[in-house]
Amino acid sequence: MTKYSCETHIDHALDMHVAETGEYPVMEFLSEDKKLSTTCSYCEQQATYIVSSK
Repeated sequence: MTKYSCETHIDHALDMHVAETGEYPVMEFLSEDKKLSTTCSYCEQQATYIVSSK
């Protein structure tokens, strides 16, 4: 499972990852080139983080 998140929704993205997978999430910053075309999975803002499994 991979989710993209803005600054506002990062806590929600981390919580949802644990609830849906039961695994510890990995949070990473998106690279500058991916930030330009990636939106948050929970709103229309530009994504800052990617939340995924190990």
